[in-house]
Amino acid sequence: MTDSEPLDLVPAPSERPVVLRLRDADLGFGDRTLWSGLSLDVHAGEFVAVLGPNGSGKTSLLKAILGQQRLDAGTIEFDGHEVRAGDRRIGYIPQQKLIAAGTPMRARDLVALGVNGHRWGLPFPTKDDRRQTELLIDAVGARRYADVPVGNLSGGEQQRLRVGQALAGDPALLLCDEPLLSLDLQHQRGVSELIDRRRREHGSAVVFVTHDVNPVLGMVDKVLYLAGGRFREGTPDEVLRSDVLTDLYGTPVDVIRSRGRIVVVGIPDAETHDHHDHVRGGHPEPSEYREPVA
Repeated sequence: MTDSEPLDLVPAPSERPVVLRLRDADLGFGDRTLWSGLSLDVHAGEFVAVLGPNGSGKTSLLKAILGQQRLDAGTIEFDGHEVRAGDRRIGYIPQQKLIAAGTPMRARDLVALGVNGHRWGLPFPTKDDRRQTELLIDAVGARRYADVPVGNLSGGEQQRLRVGQALAGDPALLLCDEPLLSLDLQHQRGVSELIDRRRREHGSAVVFVTHDVNPVLGMVDKVLYLAGGRFREGTPDEVLRSDVLTDLYGTPVDVIRSRGRIVVVGIPDAETHDHHDHVRGGHPEPSEYREPVA
């Protein structure tokens, strides 16, 4: 699938092969249920946004898909087989965390870890490794700073390199754990477009955990909303509605759409999202991160 392919020839996500399948999946932490009875199909080239408050099990879901977290019940299959840790065809982009200044590593070295960092012993790059690294650097638009120490780069530039790492295994599934957190608007857009281009041009499925759906809203095919041990799944218009979230949370919740943005008011949780402007007692709570309102 490429940008030049006529839109009427591109199959809808539901008509493409299933890449990831969860059936009746349960996961808890201690005596608390994160989610129960979760069934979900993610198709090739589909963009799924995973939303919900802190502690709802969003990151735990990614760990389970990566084979790092055992389910309490149910199954997870990737490409028709039970998930296993270390599958190179599942790419992973972590939250943006700044690399300390003075780190003795160039930008290209960070990308190269995605190419050969999974091998035993010291990484001695082959000619093919170096060629793949250079292609990845170009693919994520990092050529200008390829030889700059990573600690001297901005958060957005570092996050582009992590996208390059995640693409090194030619993933059929790309897992993104709040990759836009703390990035400014320009870098949010740049990183989001890299991920979206990958799924459009290569058919990679994307599971995108985020506190703020607005930067990727136009890319999202499906929303999985986790809250209070329950979940809802469907298109953004089907899930991000006042009646749906009111039922999910068991308390009145208002969904406001303005200028192509979504704001949710009234969720009973101290956490604040930008797609969730939580309100307690009618007054906005302080936000750990809030994108400027467009």
